[in-house]
Amino acid sequence: MVFGAMSALITPFINHKVDFETYETLIKRQITYGMDACVPVGTTGESATLSHKEHMECIEVAVAVCRGSKVKVLAGAGSNSTSEAKELALFAQKCGADALLCVTPYYNKPTQEGLFEHYKAVANAVEIPVMLYNVPSRTGVSIEIETAKRLRDACKNIYAIKEAAGLMERVVAFGAEVPNLALLSGEDVINYPILANNGKGVISVTGNLFPQEIADLTHYALQGNMEKSYEINTRLYEMNKILFCESNPVPIKAAMFLAGLLKNLEYRLPLVPPSKENMAKIQQILEKYEVKE
Repeated sequence: MVFGAMSALITPFINHKVDFETYETLIKRQITYGMDACVPVGTTGESATLSHKEHMECIEVAVAVCRGSKVKVLAGAGSNSTSEAKELALFAQKCGADALLCVTPYYNKPTQEGLFEHYKAVANAVEIPVMLYNVPSRTGVSIEIETAKRLRDACKNIYAIKEAAGLMERVVAFGAEVPNLALLSGEDVINYPILANNGKGVISVTGNLFPQEIADLTHYALQGNMEKSYEINTRLYEMNKILFCESNPVPIKAAMFLAGLLKNLEYRLPLVPPSKENMAKIQQILEKYEVKE
C-alpha cells in the first residue's frame, strides 16, 4: 500500500516534447527531500493531452528513477474509457509501479453503477493496489460514499481514495462509513484538516515546489505532532491558494519556472501560460518563500 507524502508530478515539455532529462531531475529532487511516493501522469502531469506512448514512458521513467530508493510510484492510470484505463493499469503493473491512481471517468458522466463497474474492471485486471480518485470539479461526477464502500468490499486491492471534492463533511463521513478505505488529501489548502481527521497522506501539487515542507507536514501529522503539522500547513497557505488561481497545472509550472526548476515554461494546448496579472501574483507570493534546489 502507498501512503504518506506524495507529489502529483508536473510533466515538463521542451519544443512540444516531454523533457525527460528535467523530469528525472525533478523526481530525484522528490527523493532527496523525503517524499514517500511520486505520482506521475495525473491531472497535474497533463495526462489528458499526453499520447499513450508518452504516458507510459513517464511511468517507466518514474519507476526507473525511484528504483533502489524508498520512494514508491503511484502511477496515474485513469481514462474515460474503461478499456484504456485497464491497458494503462496493466502496463504500470508490468513496469514495476507500486500502486495505481485511477481518476473518475470524465466527460461521460457515468451513473454510480457505471462507476462501480468501471473501477471493478480496472481493479480486477491487476494485482497491485488501486487508489480511487474523486475530483468532481474536473470530471463532472462524484464517487458517492456508498459506491466507494461497495468497491472496497468487492475488490480487495482497492485500498484508498484521493479526495479532492473540497468537502470536509465528506472526509468525516468516509471515516465513519468506510473506515477500511484509506483517505488521502487531494487539495493542499486542506491537507492538515484531512490528516487531522485520520487521513493517511496527501497527494500534493505544492510538493513539486516544496517537497520537504509537504513531507514534514505529512509526517508530523502521521506521528501525532499536530501542532507542527498545522504550523507548516498555515505557512504554506498563501502558496497553496495562488497555485489554483488558474487551472492546475498552469500556476505550479509557472512558479517552478520562476523558481528556476524548469528550463522553459511550456504547456500542451488547450492550456496556456497564466495571464500577466496572475504571473505577477505568483511571483509576488513566491518571493515570500525559499525554494531549495
